[in-house]
Amino acid sequence: MATSTVAFGKVEISNLKGEKIPSSWGADNNGKPTCDPEKIINGGGLLPLGGSEESSGYKGYGLNVMVEILCGILSGSLYGPHIRTWQTSSGEADLGQCFIAINPANFADNFEDRLQDLMDYCRNMTSIDEDKPVMVAGDPEKKHMELCDERDGISYHVNQVKYAENLAHELNIKAPPKRL
Repeated sequence: MATSTVAFGKVEISNLKGEKIPSSWGADNNGKPTCDPEKIINGGGLLPLGGSEESSGYKGYGLNVMVEILCGILSGSLYGPHIRTWQTSSGEADLGQCFIAINPANFADNFEDRLQDLMDYCRNMTSIDEDKPVMVAGDPEKKHMELCDERDGISYHVNQVKYAENLAHELNIKAPPKRL
C-alpha cells in the first residue's frame, strides 16, 4: 500500500492517457499541488495520504516516516533520500521489507466472527451514491477480477499498448500480442 495519496503508477497511467488528475495526488517541483501528471513525473512528487496540510496530510506523512523506519532503517536498507530515483538504474535499489505477524488468538476471543461482523456492517452502510456500494479492503479487486473474467482478460488504454510496443521496439524484443 502506498503511503502517498495514490501509487506513482496511477500518475504514470494518467499521463499516458493524457488525463488530468486530482490536485490531491501530487505536487510540482515547487511543492505546489498540480493536476498535471507530467509535472509530478518530471521533478515533482506525490503527496502523502490525506494530501496537503490543510486536509491533514501530516498524518500520512507520519505513516510514511513509520514505514521508512520499519522498512529502511530497521532492515538496514536504503531509506528516504538515499533510495534511487524512480525508473532509474543509477545504483542498486536496496529496498527493505518489514513483515509483522500477528496471531489474533493472542488477543480477544472470536476474532473471525467479530471481523466478519465489522465487514458486514461496513458493506451494509448506506452509500452516498446508490450506484457505488460501500466496500471493504479486497472488494474493489474482487469486482475488477470478475470484470476481467467476463472479458477474458485485462483491458488496456490504447496509449498503454503503444507504450509497450514502443518499449519492445526500443529493446529489440517482440511486442506483446494484441487481442481485440
